[in-house]
Amino acid sequence: MATEAYCVKCRAKRVMKDEKQVTMKNGKPATQGVCPTCGTKMFKIGKSK
Repeated sequence: MATEAYCVKCRAKRVMKDEKQVTMKNGKPATQGVCPTCGTKMFKIGKSK
C-alpha cells in the first residue's frame, strides 16, 4: 500500500512499515504502522487507497 504519514519523533513524512487497517472507537477507518527510521508508531486517519 505504501501509505505516507507524519512521524512525530522524526518530524518528517515517511512511508509506513507494517501497516494495517484499524477502526477507531468512533467507527471511522484509519491506518496504523511503524516508522521505518525510528520505530515509532504512526497513525493516519481516513480510508486508505
